[in-house]
Amino acid sequence: MSHKRIPKRKVVIAVGGVAALGAAAILLPNANASQDNSAGAATPKTLKATGASDLSSQIAGLLGDAFAGSYYDSATQQLVVNVISGDNNNVVVQAEKAGAKVREVQNSTAELTAAAKVLKTKATVPGTAWSVDPKTNKIQVLADSTVTGTKWDTVLSTVKSLGTSMATVKKTAGSFKTLVSGGDAIFAQTAQGGVRCSLGFNVTASDGTPAFLTAGHCGVAAKQWSDSQDGAPIATVDQATFPGNDFSLVKYDDPATQTTSDVNVGNGQTVQITQAEDATVGTQVFRMGSTTGLHDGSVTGLDATVNFQSETDPNGVDTVNGLIQTDVCAEAGDSGGSLFTQDGGAVGLTSGGSGDCTAGGETFFQPVTAALTATGATLGDAGAGAGAGDTATADPSATAADPSATDGTGDQSGAVDPSATDGTGDQSGVVDPSATDATGTGADQSGTGQNTGTGANDGSSLTSNH
Repeated sequence: MSHKRIPKRKVVIAVGGVAALGAAAILLPNANASQDNSAGAATPKTLKATGASDLSSQIAGLLGDAFAGSYYDSATQQLVVNVISGDNNNVVVQAEKAGAKVREVQNSTAELTAAAKVLKTKATVPGTAWSVDPKTNKIQVLADSTVTGTKWDTVLSTVKSLGTSMATVKKTAGSFKTLVSGGDAIFAQTAQGGVRCSLGFNVTASDGTPAFLTAGHCGVAAKQWSDSQDGAPIATVDQATFPGNDFSLVKYDDPATQTTSDVNVGNGQTVQITQAEDATVGTQVFRMGSTTGLHDGSVTGLDATVNFQSETDPNGVDTVNGLIQTDVCAEAGDSGGSLFTQDGGAVGLTSGGSGDCTAGGETFFQPVTAALTATGATLGDAGAGAGAGDTATADPSATAADPSATDGTGDQSGAVDPSATDGTGDQSGVVDPSATDATGTGADQSGTGQNTGTGANDGSSLTSNH
């Protein structure tokens, strides 16, 4: 995302990692245009991701209790809908006429929801997470490296009690942590030291003032935020929710601040954000963060519950519900960063996970739609409208920006010193490959101080992972 204060200044953000090259190269502005190749009413429609999400919502309302989830088949560009038909073949006919590919499954949404409640009651221990996987029609349960001994026995026995047809469990490397950093870095100072996060998306608050969304655990950590490491605050937290949910609404202090509705993907390239959309399993998504830059992957689960180790209580758990699960990598400092689709849909805010961008891992995201509803904010600038901005759209040949580039003001825009740490105990830069996953569901990756890079990140967007 980008913000511009008067006078305007050109900003470039460095995107780190070779992996970002591939992600940037496939951000084609008008790829996968929506088509309807159906020859008849029962032929599945060919859709892009946004169309699949809309169709899924339509069919869910049409089928009621017979709807058991859906996912996007990116290979065929079709929406696959799970149904519980029983003796009522009409539900299959209705879904097919609407344009979906229909699959009859065993577990209903109500049954999967009931199973998730059992997990919440009996298996809420730090380092665990679970979500519904519509591809398998089961709940997928993850346990990180900290879940051992009696804790592992508890998780395993609870999953077994649900039955093999209802849930699966597997170990994941590393540990679940919240991640402070994102697309463009934002910084804060606390009594314990510095904190770094990432701006997710620029929005207009309900009172018409300019603001942005970032992670809730960032807003809880600090009240005032700057766009450079040692700079004066430019924005103040208006609302922050964590745990339970993980989002913050941060208002720019200067009401004359001009914002653009885009995501900075590096090398002077941006992706225009035109709408907020719900995630669909199977959809390709892109994540931008101030630590690791641009990376892509797929949505693997919805309505995920993540149990982070509490940072204030060694015996406590910070549980966040309703998250989007992905196989996109992330690291400390990426918290609050943008999760979006190729065609400009704002999907999520980086929350936490396990792993890193060397070995991979799982990352979880706060849905943007839920954050907007809760805060009353709307995407983009109230005056220009969502999608407004004066930066170039992503070029198919775009690659990662030069880490040594500056914005003309003397501030390096994003090159992070891997050895730096933030004074709060949260690592805000590159995570040790031997550490846990970057998107962790537990406590923030910790260090001795904030990783603020080799120069202040004067980015035009704010992202966070503290």
